[in-house]
Amino acid sequence: PMLCARYLRVKHQGQSRFERGFIRLRDWYGRSLRTMLGHRGWVYGGALLSLLAMIGLFIILPKGFIPTEDSGMIMGNLEYPQGISFAQLEKTQQAIAAAVGHNAAVQTVMSSAGQGAGAFGSGNSGRLIIRLKPLGERPSGTQVIAELRQAVSHFAGVQASFQLPPAIQMGPVSSQSNYQYILQSEDQDSLNAAAPKLVAALRKVPGLQSVNSDLQLANPEIEVHILHQRAQALGVTPEIIEQALNFAFGGTQVGTIYASTNQYEVILDLARQFQANLGALAAITVPGSAGLVPLAALAHFAYGVGPLSISHYNGLPSVTISFNLAPGVSLGSATQAVQDTAAKILPADVQGEFGGSAAAFSQSTGSLPMLLLATVALIYAILAILYEDFIHPLTILTALPLAGFGALLALWIFHQELDLFSFVGIIMLVGLVKKNGIIMVDFAIHRRREGASAVDAMVDACVTRFRPIMMTNLAAVLGILPIAIGVGAGAESRVPLGVAVAGGIIVSQFLTLYVTPAFYVLLEGWKERWRGKVSASETASHRAI
Repeated sequence: PMLCARYLRVKHQGQSRFERGFIRLRDWYGRSLRTMLGHRGWVYGGALLSLLAMIGLFIILPKGFIPTEDSGMIMGNLEYPQGISFAQLEKTQQAIAAAVGHNAAVQTVMSSAGQGAGAFGSGNSGRLIIRLKPLGERPSGTQVIAELRQAVSHFAGVQASFQLPPAIQMGPVSSQSNYQYILQSEDQDSLNAAAPKLVAALRKVPGLQSVNSDLQLANPEIEVHILHQRAQALGVTPEIIEQALNFAFGGTQVGTIYASTNQYEVILDLARQFQANLGALAAITVPGSAGLVPLAALAHFAYGVGPLSISHYNGLPSVTISFNLAPGVSLGSATQAVQDTAAKILPADVQGEFGGSAAAFSQSTGSLPMLLLATVALIYAILAILYEDFIHPLTILTALPLAGFGALLALWIFHQELDLFSFVGIIMLVGLVKKNGIIMVDFAIHRRREGASAVDAMVDACVTRFRPIMMTNLAAVLGILPIAIGVGAGAESRVPLGVAVAGGIIVSQFLTLYVTPAFYVLLEGWKERWRGKVSASETASHRAI
C-alpha cells in the first residue's frame, strides 16, 4: 500500500488496445461462466475425469529420486583383475588416464591407483576424477560418458564405471556405481554362491549398466600349513610364526632414530625382490626353545586363492551389488527389475535389500504422498479456522486435483520423471493454486452477506477478481519458466520442478475458473438445505414444547 500510494497515478486518457482486449476477455469469461453454472453436471464430470486422469498419470509416470546433473565432473571407478601387482596396476592406470585425457571434452584428469569407491584403499582398484570443459564447448555429460566407456573398453580385464555425481549423495554404502543392492546371509558359502549368479542375471536386464559386486574370491595367496606337533616339540607357537610373517611381509615399525632436526621410523621387512618369491619363506627363521628354527622345518607352503575382503552389513556377512541406469531408464522401473530378478535367483537363506539412494527412493515412495496429504490437511485446518466454516475450505481445495493433473500431464508431455524435485514442485502448487480459490470465495462470501444468490455472488467474484487472478498466475509462470527451460549449469536436476509447477499453474488457471465456482454453488446449496432442515426441526421442537 505504501508503494502504491507513492508511485501509482491516475491517467486520464483513453483505454489502450491491450486494456480493451482484456475487458472483452473478462466480459466473455463472465458470460461463459454463467452459462457453465447453468450446466454444472458437465463441470462436475470434467473434474471427475481430471481426477481419474491424475491417478492414471501418477501410475504410468516413470519414478525417480534424485536426478543426476551435468556439473562438469565425472567420477570413474576402475576394477582390475584380482592378484594384479601394484606395478602393473599403476602402469595400466596411467594408460587409462591418458586415454581418458585424450577425449576432446575432458579438461583435466586426476588419477589415483589403489583407491576404490568412497576413497577406500584397495589392492585392485583405481579412481578417476574427470573435470570437463565448459558446457558450451562439449556435448552433454551422458554422451561424454558413453565415449569414455568406449575408450576404456579395449583394456583387457578392467571393469570401468563412469557416472555423473548425483545432486545429493544418499547413504553410507560406497560402491563402484550410483545404486546398490545388498545381499545378506548367515551362511557365507551360500552368499558367495548366490552373488555371482545374481550379477550375471542383472547384466542381462535391459536398462542396467556397470553391474558389479564387491565379492572377490580369487585373490592369490600363499597358504602356510603349520606342522603343529613338530612346532610344539621345538617350542614354537603359532603366534611366533604369525609375528615373523608380519615382520617379513607386513612391514612393522620396530624403532625410531632421532636426529638433531628430524626423526626417522625404522621399518622391518623383507627386501622387495624376496617378497614375491615363495622360496623366501623357507629362509625365514623363528625363535624356538633351542634357538632359531627355519620356517621350512615347521610348515609347508602352497599357492591358493581366497577372498580379498569380507564385508558385513548390519552385523551379517554381505555382498554389495552396484549398478547404474542407462539413459532414459527410471529408477522406479530399474529397482522393480532388480527385485523381480532377485526373487528368481536368490535362495531362501539369502536376503536382499537396497542401499544408499535406492533405499531412500524405496522409502520415499510411501512417505512423499503422505507428506502431500498432511500438507493438504494442514491447509484445510488453517482455512477452517480463518473462515470459521467447514464448507468454504473444501471449495477452495477443489483446485488441487486439477493442479496435480496439470503437473503430471506436463511431466508426461515433456518426458520427465516424477522424482523428488518434481514432487516438491507439486507441494509448492498446493500453496500457489489455493490462492485463486481464496480470492474468489472471499469476495463471494461478501456478496452473499449483501443478499446475492450463490450464482450471482460467484459470477461477480470471478469477474471482479479476474484481473488479479490472471496477473498473479502469469507472474508465477514467468518466474518459474527459466527453471523449466533448464538455464544454467546443473539445470537438468531442476527442470522437473519447473515443469511440474508451470504445468500445474497453467492447467489450473483455466480449469479452476469454472470448477471452483461450480463446487461453490453446489456446496452452498447443500449448506442452505441443511440449514433449512435444522430450522424446521427447531421450529417443530418449539411447537411441541
